[in-house]
Amino acid sequence: MISDIVLQLVDHYGYLFFFLAFCLGPFGVPVPNEITILTGGILSNNGALNPWIVYIVILAGLFTAITIAYFAGRIFGEKFKLKFQNNRHFQKAEKFFEQHGDIAMCLGHFIPVIRYILPVFVGLNGTSYKKFALISYSSAFVWTATFFTFGKFLGHYILALLDLIDPKLAVVALMIAVGTFITTKWFKSKLSNFTA
Repeated sequence: MISDIVLQLVDHYGYLFFFLAFCLGPFGVPVPNEITILTGGILSNNGALNPWIVYIVILAGLFTAITIAYFAGRIFGEKFKLKFQNNRHFQKAEKFFEQHGDIAMCLGHFIPVIRYILPVFVGLNGTSYKKFALISYSSAFVWTATFFTFGKFLGHYILALLDLIDPKLAVVALMIAVGTFITTKWFKSKLSNFTA
């Protein structure tokens, strides 16, 4: 099962595994980020790993990956566009960015694969680094903090479910649940501002 693979990698590589899993995500690391964060939360809750170090290493890996992707888009964007124009993930990320603009930088972190490709489009479209950093780093922080907290307090239950059902379906269900929770909170805050 995926959770067992993550545990074996953590046992072998320690904290470095978490950094590499997120930093090398765009290059096809075969372990889903959501499972990695949940496992990091569980291991830190059990006392096997320091929760602060695990979380900081995860965040540093993700920041590194999206920053490299952003600058790759700024420097090599047109070449990427020509080379990957028929790739379905690339097309989804492009369409998502064109339809939603700045909001895509926020929401893109909650969508596997898109979170690594979207910064390429942000760089390609000439968005300033300051704006990219403000929106993307804040969103990455919220996304990782949400999943890490779930892992720390509910991870045992989540991983037990993941081992019983198809991992891709479980990740999608978890993302929908977290996305629904965040969207509901956002709409409630907007509605209270509107009615105030």
